[in-house]
Amino acid sequence: MNPIDPPIERRSHARGIVLKDATIITDDVSIGCSVRNQHLHGAELKVDPSVIIPDRFVLHVPADDASYRAVVRWRKNGRLGVQFYGVDNGRD
Repeated sequence: MNPIDPPIERRSHARGIVLKDATIITDDVSIGCSVRNQHLHGAELKVDPSVIIPDRFVLHVPADDASYRAVVRWRKNGRLGVQFYGVDNGRD
């Protein structure tokens, strides 16, 4: 690969760059975060690296007027890649 060539995109879904406030909601705590990029099936979140984030949680995004069920797919230096697997409507 030539150094001036653009990087190869390996993602299966294009991500739109955004900056949205959000809240990670678990059974016993709510954690503030920001959504850095997002697509229909997931997002990249920025969180305080000192906070322990569980593997599964509900992500509430007021700008979307939605709450998504999310599972962590990767973690790196205060960033999380999450996959959405449903919309949380407050009922089980």
